This record gives sequence, structure tokens and C-alpha cells, in this order.
Amino acid sequence: MTTQDFSAGNYRFIPAVFQYSSGAAANAGFEIERVRFDRLLPLAEGFAQVAKYIQSARRPLTSFCACELRSPAVFTEDGFRKFNEHYVKTLAEWGLFDGTTNPVARSNVCLEIDPPAEPSFYAFSFTRPSGHATPSFVIAGGAETRGGSGSYPERIVRYRETSVEALKEKVQCTVGQMEDRLRTFGFSWKDTTAAQAYSVRDFHPVMVDELVRRGAMRSGLTWHFARPPVVDLEFEMDCRRVTREVLI
Repeated sequence: MTTQDFSAGNYRFIPAVFQYSSGAAANAGFEIERVRFDRLLPLAEGFAQVAKYIQSARRPLTSFCACELRSPAVFTEDGFRKFNEHYVKTLAEWGLFDGTTNPVARSNVCLEIDPPAEPSFYAFSFTRPSGHATPSFVIAGGAETRGGSGSYPERIVRYRETSVEALKEKVQCTVGQMEDRLRTFGFSWKDTTAAQAYSVRDFHPVMVDELVRRGAMRSGLTWHFARPPVVDLEFEMDCRRVTREVLI
């Protein structure tokens, strides 16, 4: 993996797929601020509030670098593609998506209990000037899929298996993805200030070896009782180093 500079947003990112990047890191002289909504906001309303907040901070919309979404239910592979084609339209209007490359990192998961009626915003991040030397970054959500161009069933680790051994391999794969993305930016788990996990499975039996011993829980772990966005995925993670976090 390599990074690419997005000068219009004052950050660099790890190119991935058209719907999101694998992570964003603020350039020197800038920091990432994370803003969480006190209640979930439907996609259109969320984008409007994101724009309002960023502009009130006297920042361009291109400073938008990451978002965390919540969807009503898991998607089929085709349904996920259609959702993403709709989602990126606003990013294109904001000058973030050029039709091929998308610098914005993302997590999009599905709450198992009391889900929203439609895809909604949970949180977002953007860059702003900073005099602090400490770096900040957001690593996008990743689940237990191998690389390659095959379908999800072909790439999911231990497809449709949920035994402890299968979950161990799924967590191993996901943690490995996070480590690869961190390393691409020149970071490691010791640089993170937060890590989040998304699963409805009991992954506690593998936490010590696959999360604690590898350093992924340096700052603890926030577990969301939610599913990854595509059917048959079981475990997802994201992580970040952000020193400024706000609730609105």
C-alpha cells in the first residue's frame, strides 16, 4: 500500500475503492477533529450538518476526511454497490470524489438492536490548522476479507463459520489489516488513541491473544453491537489518533 496526497483537504490517504479510502492522516500543520452526533442523522440531514459545522470552522468542504455511518440492515453485494453509488454523489459535489479516487475514510455498520430507519451519520472527521506537532489519523473500517477481486463469499475468511477458531482467524485477519494501514502511514498501535470493534459474535475468547497482546487495546476497545455492512461478514474494526473530539 502507498499513500497519496489530497492537498485540497490538507491530508494524505491510502487509496482503496471508489466508495472510500483505507485511511486519512493530517498533513504537517494540521490536525483531525472528530465530531460525533448525539443522535443519528439520516444521510441527507447528516451531510447538511457536516457542511454547516465544517464551514463554521472556516474550513473548506474538502477538509472532510472520514465518516462513521449506521445502516438499517446488512447489504447484499449488489445492494452495497448501489448504496455507495448514491453516497459518493455528495462527495463529488464537494470536490472530494473525482469519479475514480475517493480520499475519505469510512466505517459503515449495521446496529443489531434499534437500528435507524435509513442510512445515517454517527460521526465525521475533518482537518483543521494546528500548532501541535503530534500526528492525527483515522483508519477506515475493515473486516475479515482477503485482498483480491473475487466476490465477498470468495474472500471472506472462514466463510459462514462462527466457531471460536473461525472467529480467531477472522479477528487475526482484521487486526492484520489495521496494522498494514497503520504501517503505511508510518504508525503502529502505540500511536492510536481509540479502537472500535463491530460484531454480534462473542469474540472475548480471542481478545487477549489477538487484540491485547498485539497492542490493539492500548487505549481500550469500544465494542459496538453491530454487524459489518455486507451479509456474512462477522467482525470489523477501525482505529484512530485524534486529540480533539466533540459531541454535538
